[in-house]
Amino acid sequence: MAVFPAAVLLNVSDIERAAKFWSEALGYVRQQDAPAFLMPPIGEGVRLHLDDEDRTHLDLWVDEEHSNSEAEADRLIGLGATRVDWVYPDDADLAVLADTEGNLFCVIK
Repeated sequence: MAVFPAAVLLNVSDIERAAKFWSEALGYVRQQDAPAFLMPPIGEGVRLHLDDEDRTHLDLWVDEEHSNSEAEADRLIGLGATRVDWVYPDDADLAVLADTEGNLFCVIK
C-alpha cells in the first residue's frame, strides 16, 4: 500500500478538555512539545490531533519507499477522489482531496 492512515484530526471547541478526555479514554499520551497531539501508548498507530479551527478529517501519509504525495493523490483521484481547491502554504507537503462522499482528507509526504 502506498499510503497509511497516520492521524485523525478532530475538531474540538476546547483542546485542553478534549485532550484530557481522549488521552484518558484511549490511553494515549500527550506529546510534550505539542500537547494537542495524542500518541498511542506503544508509539505506533494512528495519532489523534485536536484542533479548534480545522475540520475533522483523516491524514494519510505516503509510504516514501513506494510513492510520493502527488503520485498518490493521482492514484486516489483515479479511484474517485477529487482535488479540493485549497490555499496551500509555500512549503506545503500535502494534497487536500475529497472522497466520493465529499469528506476531506490530506495526503502527506
